[in-house]
Amino acid sequence: MYKKNQNHQFSLQDFNQPMGLKLDPENKWIKKAAMIPWDEIETVYADLFPSDCGMPAKPLRMALGALLIQKKFGFSDRELVEQIQENPYYQYFIGLPGFQLEKPFVPSLMVEFRKRITDEKLAEINELIIDYNENDHPSDGNSENKGTMIIDATCAPQNIAFPQDINLLNEARENLEAIISSVCYEHNGLGIRVDVNQLSEAFQNYFFNNYIARLQNRDLKTRKAFINKMKFVCRE
Repeated sequence: MYKKNQNHQFSLQDFNQPMGLKLDPENKWIKKAAMIPWDEIETVYADLFPSDCGMPAKPLRMALGALLIQKKFGFSDRELVEQIQENPYYQYFIGLPGFQLEKPFVPSLMVEFRKRITDEKLAEINELIIDYNENDHPSDGNSENKGTMIIDATCAPQNIAFPQDINLLNEARENLEAIISSVCYEHNGLGIRVDVNQLSEAFQNYFFNNYIARLQNRDLKTRKAFINKMKFVCRE
């Protein structure tokens, strides 16, 4: 069950610090928090919990904020909770009303956050963030150029393939086949020396055996798949 909270977009002055200490308004996490339309994203997050039964879910700002911090630094779930527990700027970013010594949530809850806020939902949230900042600072075309604006993309996750992603090599192999076939067709050449179906089958076998089954020896499977692909490319 998700209980809507209309007070996600609170200001820095609303954050309570012990002994009257104040947060730096120029801190990057304070600025990032101001760039995100928490209240608008609320509707996207609430739809993930259609039932009115069960324990209340954690607030949107806590779930999304924790995921963004984790993506920024690559913390494990346990390390992330410890970092948030020790850092008042992280606590402000995830929407806590003030600094607290207690852990905001247990590390295992990050699994639920990732399950609820999928890559598709993150893409929708990314669009909301972009629209929010464009509408908040519209260009009238008459303002002077005051300098260069640097946009921090770490608060807007993107679907970017890792360098070791086998899909990149498979895509390169398919593009190479298309180029070779086109050149051979124009010059009446012999064409590709290897069976394309054999190449596709090799990639599918790797994908299903490695990614779907999630075998423990994935690194070894990855190396073998890369070697296999490179052999096909060299033969072409």
